[in-house]
Amino acid sequence: MDTEDVATPRGEGSLTNRGRWGAEDDRGTLNFITAAARARGVAEATTGRVVSLAHPITPVPMAAPVAFAEHGMPSAVLQALTFTGSPTPALTDVLLINVHHARSTHIDALAHIPVDNTVYPGISVADATAGATVGRSSSSAFVDGIVTRGVFLDLAPRGRLPENHVVTADDLAAAERRQGVRVESGDALVVRGGWVAADDPFGPLPTTSLSAVEWMAEREVCLYAGDIGDKLPEPSAAAPVLHNIGLAQLGMPLIDCVNVAELAGVCAEIERYGFLFVLGAIPVRGATGLPVNPLAIF
Repeated sequence: MDTEDVATPRGEGSLTNRGRWGAEDDRGTLNFITAAARARGVAEATTGRVVSLAHPITPVPMAAPVAFAEHGMPSAVLQALTFTGSPTPALTDVLLINVHHARSTHIDALAHIPVDNTVYPGISVADATAGATVGRSSSSAFVDGIVTRGVFLDLAPRGRLPENHVVTADDLAAAERRQGVRVESGDALVVRGGWVAADDPFGPLPTTSLSAVEWMAEREVCLYAGDIGDKLPEPSAAAPVLHNIGLAQLGMPLIDCVNVAELAGVCAEIERYGFLFVLGAIPVRGATGLPVNPLAIF
């Protein structure tokens, strides 16, 4: 669905899109994806080369004795394999999916993170979750898929960012200049810092600054995906800006646990950093997020 209506601008100094597209809006920055933005993405697909941005998941059998680990599950997917003998023999299974698991490539719905007991676009958590499901700002926004232009910014083309590096707007702008590409309204932004957070979630990971999120807001990025996100919360740490501001205030969907290794290699090889970005998800409504397999098509 295209949104061609003129949006109400944010107030000066207020980093929020709450109310920008009205009190009933559940799409947030996906509203920036117009027909023109999609056509710009389609124009990037000239060779048919496809790169997945997802980490594959190996399920753990539910029946096996397992030690529960991160996020309460040893894997993002637990599997119960069954065999049906009548009327037609078939193998089938039931999958229990922990969407927000640290090793699951997934997209966060806008209701995933409350701020001051409200979720985007400014409704209470109680109202958003009435009926024991997510009725507002949920995965319903993703059931038709997401198609637009993607732009890849590699912040560490010769390795990885230093420990505890804080990514700023200057880092993003410098990568643009180095690669000869520019992020435009409605683009999906994919960022590489060279770290895999799931390997050591409590390690000295890079993180994202408020200025970087402000830069994304100014460029009207439709969604963010990258191997740099917010660190796991610590009592003395500042609020995680990508989730608390980007997701909850700007209404910008986040794709966590993204695999950018192959994408970085392909972009460097062909010296192209724009592509057709395609995301399909199981069409489940009313969830806080969904596992996804984003594709970059060149």
